[in-house]
Amino acid sequence: MSSTPTSGTQHALRAGDYEAVIASVGATLRTLTFEGRDLVVPFAADEVRPAYRGVTLAPWPNRVTDGHYRFDGADYQLALTEPARNHALHGLAAWLDFEAIDKGPSHVALTATIPAQTSYPWRILIRTTFTLTSEGLTQHVEATNEAGDAAPFGTGPHPYLVAGPGCVDEWVLELPASQVLAVTQDRLIPERLEEVDAVDATRFDFRVPRTIGAAEIDHAYTGLVRDAERRATVNLRDPHGRGVSMSWDASCPWVQVHTTDTGNPATHRIGLAVEPMTCAPDAFNDAVYDYDTGLIVIEPGGTTVASWRISAL
Repeated sequence: MSSTPTSGTQHALRAGDYEAVIASVGATLRTLTFEGRDLVVPFAADEVRPAYRGVTLAPWPNRVTDGHYRFDGADYQLALTEPARNHALHGLAAWLDFEAIDKGPSHVALTATIPAQTSYPWRILIRTTFTLTSEGLTQHVEATNEAGDAAPFGTGPHPYLVAGPGCVDEWVLELPASQVLAVTQDRLIPERLEEVDAVDATRFDFRVPRTIGAAEIDHAYTGLVRDAERRATVNLRDPHGRGVSMSWDASCPWVQVHTTDTGNPATHRIGLAVEPMTCAPDAFNDAVYDYDTGLIVIEPGGTTVASWRISAL
């Protein structure tokens, strides 16, 4: 019987009032606290990770519709890992066991290889580094194409942010995005880009901070307002003004936001998923959309990078 916890090798990090634990399976952010309070929804070390909570997503984030895509003249069929909606969800790295190649008290670097396979015939080396400082937890992801042909690629994280006690309904969200991706109600298939104040402002427009209330969201946003350093920032606060912030660089022009409407009393609206993404949902089918999906194509031997940071408010 293995002594390794179910979620993999545990890498504990600490810097000042911040503490984090990274689980090796999926290079997963399992816990993150500031002064003892949760900034993300945690789970136990000896537990199968609930859904995609805290995982590193690659070689695509979000969904590939029907698991089918066409790239460079060839058709590919991915396994349908979201059978209820008939989609391929959140990539191929989620259950890989990442190996630590560098570690210190406040950082850990992990690596894993996505093997070439019939549905995605490119070998991609993923290296990700988690670093804790007085500014919070930064994750940096590098992906290198070790195959002989160009490869489609996307990445992003999947944390469930926690502002404080209570649930999503009571928290104040600031989301500096002017456009939202309209999707079908049943299967969340992308349809078109809409202005947030034109389609349903009460549900989607959080450019001015306000309480989330009963809004149900599982949508991708773009048209992000960025600061002088080209960073976009989402702030989430409890009624007392404390909370959590997530920011990311220009490598992620999209962000998925999900109010965790599971219907299960144990998990329903207990955290707000904020998922910066290098590409839009279903970006592997880029050619069928009339907007820029942000699909990355990594040339043989090439590397692409992305990063994001979670901080206490």
